[in-house]
Amino acid sequence: MTARLVPDGPAAQAEAIALLRAGGIVALPTDTVYGIAADLALPDAIERLFAAKQRPPEKAVAVLLADAEQAAELGEVSPAAAVLAQRFWPGGLTLVLPVRPQARLPRILADGTPTIGVRVPDHATPRALAGALGPLPTTSANRSGEPDARDAGEILERLGESLALVIDGGPIRGGPSSTVVDCTLDWPSILRDGAIPSATIAAALTEAGLAHAIGTGFEPEE
Repeated sequence: MTARLVPDGPAAQAEAIALLRAGGIVALPTDTVYGIAADLALPDAIERLFAAKQRPPEKAVAVLLADAEQAAELGEVSPAAAVLAQRFWPGGLTLVLPVRPQARLPRILADGTPTIGVRVPDHATPRALAGALGPLPTTSANRSGEPDARDAGEILERLGESLALVIDGGPIRGGPSSTVVDCTLDWPSILRDGAIPSATIAAALTEAGLAHAIGTGFEPEE
């Protein structure tokens, strides 16, 4: 059965929450590209997310959050991570955190590593879903190796058979991917350049009096 396509808004968000709780996969707009999401609380949710886009399991999936406070449900939030979250969320920043020992996460979510990538997007819909369901594992709404879908209709055409719902938020906003900062060590470092310049990240940490390895040439020890 092909997914339903509904316009973005409170009614679509409510339907998506119900379908996610029932085990469905939902496509939704974000502040960059469209994503597909599953309910982290359900068994095999991440496996079904990988299957929907035919993505190899060795590629980790980031988690979208409702707010910065949710990050502590999954990861250990260092002073540096807290500063960056306060300064740049919602927005194009993904923080890689050590997984909390108490957090029961599927091994496949972070490729078996003791880390998790989290982000608060600058878009109301994923934040609303994460607020209702908890941290929301999300990956781009395309088959692995294919270009990003430009709008909801393209997602329906490519992935409709694997989805329960497509929320139509209009054409993608586009722009660069999020900047990824590794906050698992004492000295944060950039893993991927993106929407927020490295120099801006470095300045925020320096202003807070926190050491970092961004733009210094220093390589912290593992």
